[in-house]
Amino acid sequence: MHRKAHLPSKICPVCQRPFAWRKKWARVWDEVRYCSERCRRHAAAMRDMDRHR
Repeated sequence: MHRKAHLPSKICPVCQRPFAWRKKWARVWDEVRYCSERCRRHAAAMRDMDRHR
């Protein structure tokens, strides 16, 4: 059994909060950037705003 303290973690570039590995991310952990769908959408919205300037 694994302990939560031993799980890998990353820092979300949008909210700057740490987030830990989840089982549903097991196959794509290297590609995961954001802690939540909300942060992913916020980052996309910010890129769109920059593009329209």
